[in-house]
Formats: sequence, C-alpha cells, structure tokens
Amino acid sequence: MFEAVVTLCLVLGSADCREVLLPGYETPDKAGCEEALIDRPPPEPGAFCKESPPGLDFEDVGAGVFLHRGEIAEPDTDNLGDVSNIAFVIGAQSVAVIDSGSAVWMGEAIWRAIRARTGLPVSHVILTHMHPDHVFGASVFARAGAQVVAHAGLERALADRRENYLESLHSLIGAIPMIGTETVQVEMAVESTTEIDLGGRILSLRAWPTAYTGNDLTVLDPTSGILFTGDLVFAEHTPALDGSLLGWLSVLDELKTLPAKRVVPGHGGPLLDWPQGSEPLESYLNALARDTRAAIAEGQRMGDAVTTIATSQAPHWQLFDAFNRRNATVAFSELEWE
Repeated sequence: MFEAVVTLCLVLGSADCREVLLPGYETPDKAGCEEALIDRPPPEPGAFCKESPPGLDFEDVGAGVFLHRGEIAEPDTDNLGDVSNIAFVIGAQSVAVIDSGSAVWMGEAIWRAIRARTGLPVSHVILTHMHPDHVFGASVFARAGAQVVAHAGLERALADRRENYLESLHSLIGAIPMIGTETVQVEMAVESTTEIDLGGRILSLRAWPTAYTGNDLTVLDPTSGILFTGDLVFAEHTPALDGSLLGWLSVLDELKTLPAKRVVPGHGGPLLDWPQGSEPLESYLNALARDTRAAIAEGQRMGDAVTTIATSQAPHWQLFDAFNRRNATVAFSELEWE
C-alpha cells in the first residue's frame, strides 16, 4: 500500500522534521497514489507518495471489533505517548474509532491499521474524555471527513487545558513526534444519549455526570456486547481521579447495570468480563473514600493524610506512587465538605 505524506518541520529550514500523513490517498501502487494527488491536490505544498509503514497493533476480538492496548506507563521518549487503549468498530458501511492517542502520529498509525483491514470510510472518531492520551490523534480522522463525537463538556474543558497538555507532551515524548498535533472541533456534542449507525450496526453513546472527569462518554456496541468506557474503568494501571470520587462511584454502580458482557477500559485489559471487571477499581475507590473520611474525622491535615490514604491498595496497581497521592488530594478536597 502507498500513501501520501508531506514533510513538516519545527522551524522552516530546520532538520527537525516529520513526515505527516495525508489520509485518503492510499492505493495499492505508487502510480495510483500520485494520480490521486493530481486529481485532488491537497492544500499543503510538497506532498509525495511513499510506501505505507505498518499500522498500530490491534487485536481482532471478533464481531468487527479491534483493540489496541497501550502501555501501562507514563508518556516518555520510548513509548511516544502510546499509553492508552484504542478501538475501532467496523459496520457494513463505515468505521468508528474510539479514542485516538496522544499525538497525531498515533492517529496516523490507527488509520493505517484500519486501512489494512477495510476500505470503508471512517465516519466517526469518538473521544471518551478530554485527557491528552485519548484525544490528540483525532485530527487525522477529522481531515478524512470523520465526525468528531464527544461529551458536550469536552470541547470547553480541552480548550482550557490545551496549552498545558501540549507543553507537557512536548517535554515528555519530544517535539518531533508531536509535529502536526492539534486539537479538533467537536461536531456531535452528546448531552445525554445518542446513537451512531455504521450500517446495520448501531453504537449507543451516553454522556455521564461528573465522575472520572466532567466529560466522560461511553460507547456500547450491542452487536459484540462490548462497552467502551474510556477511563471510567481502569485495570492494572492505578486510577487517576480528575473529577468527583463520589460521582465516580455512583456512575460505576450504574455502568454495572448496562447490558454489556465485556468492557474495554481506558488502560489495562484490554478486555474485561463485566461486571466482574469492575471489582478492583471499586475496591480502590472505596479504600480512597474510606481512608479519606477516616483522616478527616481524625482531624489530620491534608498534607499528612495523603501520604497514607489508600496505601493498602499499592500491591494491586502499577504506577501507584505516580498517581495515588494526587488522588488522595482530590478526594480530601471533596470529602472534607461532606
């Protein structure tokens, strides 16, 4: 397979450059790709055709569902931000992508993985929440004509944090892998529930009240019985609280009532039996709430309390030291006003 790319550089004339994919020009041979560039010239000058590199690794779990498991790690120069789970679902007429990774290079690698399996258009890219490891690859699909779908609160929340997120990722994974990365405009903002038709395959989307974040969205695929939760569910990777602890516990109770047989969490897994797969997360969140309430009742200061809250859970989770103290701080700030 051949594809069209354009070289973008950090500074004009710099050697710090990256070849950025122009989606939609894929053909079996180079001549076909070059002909497509002539017929439909892209706005970027200097586009050329080359053989496509491999796409991101995806596991075929059956029924047209493909899953990528991100590393259980923080973004760095080795993983280049590949630290969250990503999925795509193939219907009879189109494809939906669920989350898009930390940078545009990941969106490109997802696109190639899809093209290796189907020539159907990607009609939707669904973002489960605002965090950068889930949203910054979406521009590839938006450029190709996909509708960007998210919780009604995501666009504003992401806009408020965009510069901090981009600055952090540049520092963590390097400036060159981030070349071409940008945010996208949400075209389908989900306030409660809605459905997406991929052609004989309906995806049910639901926006939740403040829980893990203030803009969590889930996707249920009745055909496979799989629920895509984003970071409303964690496995192995220590949960990271960025919303409301009590809200998260409440939403988790409701998630367990949905007609899903399996769940794709935001991290870990990537496929859990449901509702059994919720048990480790519930245990952690309940320990966080229980220990925080006990510390508040004892009159502990936050700075002291966060060093001990939920530490009994440490053996059960990876990256515990990186996330637990921050979780305890958020929980303390919430529960001291109960």
